[in-house]
Order: sequence, then structure tokens, then C-alpha cells
Amino acid sequence: MAHENRIKVGLAGCGYWGSKHLRVLNELPECDLTALCEPSTVNLTKVSEAFLPEFITGDFDEMIETDIDAVVIAAPARLHYPLAKAALLKGKHVLTEKPFATTSEHALELAQLATARGLTVMVGHTYVFHPAVQYLKELLKSGDLGDLLYVHTARLNFGLLQPDVDVLWDLAPHDLSILAYLLDDEPMVAGARGAARINPHLAEVAHLDLEFMDGLFAHIHVSWLEPVKVRRITLIGSEKTVVYDDVTPAEMIRIYNKSITLGERTGETGFAPPTYNDGDITVPFVKQDEPLKLEDAHFMDCIRTGARPRSDGWHGLKVVSILESASRSLYNSGSLEDLTPRYYFQTNNGAAKEGTNGHAKEGARLNGTARRANGHGKNGRRNGNQTPVKGQVGE
Repeated sequence: MAHENRIKVGLAGCGYWGSKHLRVLNELPECDLTALCEPSTVNLTKVSEAFLPEFITGDFDEMIETDIDAVVIAAPARLHYPLAKAALLKGKHVLTEKPFATTSEHALELAQLATARGLTVMVGHTYVFHPAVQYLKELLKSGDLGDLLYVHTARLNFGLLQPDVDVLWDLAPHDLSILAYLLDDEPMVAGARGAARINPHLAEVAHLDLEFMDGLFAHIHVSWLEPVKVRRITLIGSEKTVVYDDVTPAEMIRIYNKSITLGERTGETGFAPPTYNDGDITVPFVKQDEPLKLEDAHFMDCIRTGARPRSDGWHGLKVVSILESASRSLYNSGSLEDLTPRYYFQTNNGAAKEGTNGHAKEGARLNGTARRANGHGKNGRRNGNQTPVKGQVGE
């Protein structure tokens, strides 16, 4: 059935992600893809001619001079900020692939510009639209996992090496955006280690540690050098553990009824023998809807209704700010970086709060000091003195 008042969209980029947006935008009944900006004729030959609009140009400025309502940007990361800014200044709604920008200053500028002009700006954090991530969100809300103790994510693959960003900026935005969405919280401390083995200037492997205001610890492992594709998130709770494995569609979510409890302290040592509780494994049904299609449809809906996007510019700014601190650590021998709030981050109701990134937890952080001040342990961390190793990025 034909959609009235279809939204006219221009697509910038027809490479790896751009070709996927090209297909999806053609499939959405509420979208009218009328323009494409792609300077590479080689990329154009790799897609179906049936998906190509009549207006094709290699000049982005020429495309945004047309009567399109919105722009989807799937260009290299270094171009996200200038292209998004140019489109917003022309009164176009913008969906840009991750990362939102390559600096937090640029990300903040784009978020503020969109707000000031009443335009929708959205970041392509595709996984926050994934049905499996939606399931995790509801599972956390239910409290079935108990207290969340630890989070571990792994996003590994053989390539694809990028010419302008390292593996942290290429792959970690997925996991950072998922954690920001699931936890509704932002980390206070970041530390990263990695190595550049192929390109000496850009790390291909990285390990990122995050500590949140309530003491929760998360570890993110990303790599371009692995022969086996891994996309896995593990949420370990005091009562149960859930594993989201994106490469096993039939059993994408597995809930393990496993937990460890300490008994009564005994003897002179005061040792409390642990009890290992090992129960059933539950594999719930998860819809197989395509996340990118849900993302692009959400963008269309937000333009039409004026609703706030799930992954708006302020969400994108949070992710970029964490990446900046992680990068400083990665190229500074793994130094621990305090993520001191520097911006007014929008809260869910559109208001802004200073100094808390939109969150406030009693007793969590005062005058730059967190509850981790005990050095290490349940709510703490070690002092962070680290010795660089051979091959460390930034030597």
C-alpha cells in the first residue's frame, strides 16, 4: 500500500554499510530514496541497478541542495561530522553511521545544532534496535539476574581494517552503545591496552576496561585479527547469567541458572566455603527482525512524529566521549582515565543536568572521587600503575 507523504531521503555513501542502507531504504514503504551521493563508480557497479535512484552525484553539496527531507550518511568516519553539519545547516534530518564524530567537541556541536533547529539527528548504533538487545533490556528490568556483577563483551573478526580509525573506534561503538542502552549509566573510569601489528599507526586489537559509578566492571575485547567471528555479550548476575551470541541465530540468548554464594565463615581463617549453584539453561524465543531495517524505520518515524530517537545525538556523544578517553589510555601505555563529565548530556525527558552525564547516584561520585577509593575490591580498582610491553601502541 502506498504511503502518503513519503519522506524523501538522500544516501551518502554506497560502500559496505551504504549498500545495506540502499537496500533497506528501498524496502521501507514510508521512504522515498530520491538521491545518492557516491564518488566511486566501482561501488555503484556492485549494487543492483533496481535500487539506484535517478539522481546520482559525487558531490554531497549538490545532493543536499535538492528537495530531500533527510540524509543517511554511510561515509568514512572522518567525514561524518562535516557531512552531518552541512546537511543540518541545510535543514535536513540526519542519520549517520557510527561513530557519530571523531571528537566529542564535534559530536556536541552536531547534537546542539540539531536541537536548536528542531531537526532529528540519529546515530547508527544498530544493535540498540536488535530484538535480542531488547530482550536483554527487559530481562534486566525484571530483576531475574539479581544484582549485576560483571559484564564481558567480545567483538572479533578477520578485518575489516579501516584507513582512518583503529579497531577501538570501528568496533567498540557497538558494545558501548549497547551497554549505555542496557545500563542507562555511563562509566567513570576507562583503561585500554592494545597492539598495532599490521599497521603501526592504528591498533588492530584492543582490550577496554570500564568502571561505573556503582562499582560495576565491564570488559570489552575487540579485534580485526581473529580467524573466527565472535559477537558475544555476557551479563553475570548474582542469581543468573545471560549470554547473547549474535552468531548463533537459533540460540541467540541463553540464560544460565548459575550462581555462587558464600557460606558461614568457619575456623581461624574465617574462610567461607562457596556453594556453586548450577541449574537449567533456558533458550528463549527471539524475533529475527533485521536490526538495520528497524533502525531506518525508527528514523523515518522520528522524523514524522518528532519523537526522540533511541540513539540520538546525545547518545552518540556519550559513546564518542568514552572512546576519546579509551584512546588516550590505549596510546598512553594503558593509563587509567577518569571520565570527568564535561558536557550537559540530555536526559530521557529532554532536560539537561550538569556534572552527572544525566545520572545521579547517591554516594557514587563527589569532587572527582568515587567509591572505588579503597584501592581495589568490590567497589574499587587497583592503582593503575602499568608497565608498557613491547609492541604497545604509542611507544
